[in-house]
Amino acid sequence: MELLDIALKWVVAPIAAFVFMMYNRQQDHHTTIAVLQSQFETSKATHEKEYTETRDSLKYIAGKLDNIETALRK
Repeated sequence: MELLDIALKWVVAPIAAFVFMMYNRQQDHHTTIAVLQSQFETSKATHEKEYTETRDSLKYIAGKLDNIETALRK
């Protein structure tokens, strides 16, 4: 019985504490990764929106310049 007591104190308890610590750390990492993915998706959506707006503005400016060039050639 004393051998079982020693095994529980010096083998099982430290292993259980280590597993519990690793589980908590894994949960923290999981949460952090989810937050980073959410921020990435938001940033990506914002970038795509800005890119589309810039492209549309440049198309509008190019159209205006074409109209000015056509008017000057007449």
